[in-house]
This record gives sequence, C-alpha cells and structure tokens, in this order.
Amino acid sequence: MDISRTTAAVQQYLDGLGEVDGNSAAEPLVRDLLTRALDRLHLLCARLLRREYPRLTRGPLNLQSEELLSAVVERLLKAMRNVRPTTVRQFFALANQHMRWELNDLARRLDSGTPAAELHESWIALNRPSQSSIPPAPNLSRILTAIDDLGEEEREVFSLVRLQGLSHGEAAQVVGVSTKTVQRRLRRSLVLLSERLGDLASGS
Repeated sequence: MDISRTTAAVQQYLDGLGEVDGNSAAEPLVRDLLTRALDRLHLLCARLLRREYPRLTRGPLNLQSEELLSAVVERLLKAMRNVRPTTVRQFFALANQHMRWELNDLARRLDSGTPAAELHESWIALNRPSQSSIPPAPNLSRILTAIDDLGEEEREVFSLVRLQGLSHGEAAQVVGVSTKTVQRRLRRSLVLLSERLGDLASGS
C-alpha cells in the first residue's frame, strides 16, 4: 500500500467535502472517501485488534478485522454528518477514535460478563457468553483510561505507533510533523504511562 498516494487522495476528498453544503450533497463524497481509504483503515483495524485486543479474536466472540472495519465504517458514515475533518491527520484521528470506542466498549462488556446474543449487528453472535470463557483482564480499564488521559498529541502518536504499528516516518506523514517530533511525543507518552502504570509492569 502506497501511504503517500493514499494520503494525497484522502486529502483531495476532504477538500471536496469542504466545498459542499448539506449531508445529501456530502454523503456520496464521504462514501467515496471511505472507499479510497478502505485498505488503510483495514490495515489499522487489523493491527490494533491483533496487538492490543487479541483475546477478542478468540471465543466466544471470534472477532475478525473485517467485522471491526465494517463497524468503523458505519460509525464514520454517521459521525461525518456532523464532523468534517479538513486534514488527513484529523480524518485518521477520527477513525482511530471510533476503532478504540468499538473495541473498548466490547472489551468492557465482556469483562463485566454482560450477557448478549449479539453486541453489534456486524459481529458474530455470542453463543456461549459464560464468565468462565472470558479471559480475565482486571487491569484493562485502568490501562485504557491511562491512554485516554494522555494529552492529545501524545495520545495520537502513541496510538499510531504502538497500537496501529506505523513506523515513526509513517506516523509523521499522518500527523504532519517531523519524524523527530513523533519520536519526542512518543517518548513523552511512554514516560507518562510508565508513571501511571509502573506497578503493573513490576507485578505489584
């Protein structure tokens, strides 16, 4: 996947959205934008799911990246009726936020043992939602809260590099800053998370 070409194409669609008024006129452009960005969005969904939420890919949910992508696209179609990103950075930040909302909501509901036949219409039904089949994750909410509490710049770079697996250079293209700036923000985010979650690493 050519990230620079995808970035340029996404920006063209965002520029076009800025020139139209009303959801009826914007919706075809939004759909075209999401279609053009689909491969990139799928890659981000797959990386985030595999790196940070692997337990959701196992039973009872067996969540697949394609199913997460479907949910995220549905969310973006609705969100962009009210929110119009003007830059590639803003667009992928919006997409990343909705990916995390989907996964966080599902993980929390699984951890609480909430019974459900189906947690999302695009996901596989929970056939055996017994508490014993749910891998324990008592610290998940605390970790998610610590990430959410990071400053916007640090949270964005941490998500792109550590959660979605982008290189420092790729993240710099998305954010629109230098690679050194990405590295500096990432270091700052790791220091802050270490201060807040250090006891987890030490096993205390």
